[in-house]
Amino acid sequence: MENQKNNSSLKAVIAVLAILLVGSLVYIFKMSSEVDTVHTEIVKVGSEKESVMKDLQDLKATYDAALSENTSMSEELLQERDKVVNLMDELKKSNGDMSKYKSEVKSMQSHMKELMQENEGLKKQNATLTTQRDSTVVVLGESKKFNEVLVGQNEELSKTVEKGGKLSILNLQTAAYKLKSSGKEIATDKASRADVLKISFTIAENSIAKSGDKDYYVQVIDSKNNVLGEAKKAAFGEKELVYSFVSSVKYENKTVQVSQDLPGKDFAKGTYSVNVFDKDQLVSSTNFSLK
Repeated sequence: MENQKNNSSLKAVIAVLAILLVGSLVYIFKMSSEVDTVHTEIVKVGSEKESVMKDLQDLKATYDAALSENTSMSEELLQERDKVVNLMDELKKSNGDMSKYKSEVKSMQSHMKELMQENEGLKKQNATLTTQRDSTVVVLGESKKFNEVLVGQNEELSKTVEKGGKLSILNLQTAAYKLKSSGKEIATDKASRADVLKISFTIAENSIAKSGDKDYYVQVIDSKNNVLGEAKKAAFGEKELVYSFVSSVKYENKTVQVSQDLPGKDFAKGTYSVNVFDKDQLVSSTNFSLK
């Protein structure tokens, strides 16, 4: 009887232990499944995080490359690049659901494509403008060279015209004369007999010269270096000329014969110099002698 009671108790204990064992096994299996699920989820999140981070790094690299070109969109590109950097910093601290970041990355990628297309369009426009500018610079450079050549030619032509427009003084001659009471003039080469010096010259015909009144300053210097006649002074800028007389001529582009007397007395013996000036420019000179 007692043995039967002990057997019954033992069976009950075994039954309880069996139930506990089954329960433990069920619990362990459940926990193991949950651990596997959590592990799988962690691995999945980590993989997604790496993928999102790579996409963000690619975005940043694209913006960095575009910014290095320094286009007119640089400010807008910099703002978008900064958004990417901020999201990367935020992603590094996150271990949760990646769906938010995936969504933001897609939005950023879409916006980046639009910006890159716009940036490429601007680069092409800039390239076209640069080509047009370079062509314009070349044309302007050639025009400048051509203008410089024309200016040089005009200057040379002006100099040629100016030079050709100057009047030529020819046949400058001087002779001494003795005046008779009858008014007759007798040529002489004796200083003691001379009463007047007759200076003559020819102004050559010049069709391109400026017509009008012309003044020529005649300077006669004796053998003692004295200026004969009026011996007046004329100033031309910083230059000063002492002359014997002024010969005024009305020039009309035709040949003109000019002759003027220089009266005197007690002429010195020796060699005389006769100079004709157009203002301060010596245009003709000659010498003669009195015995």
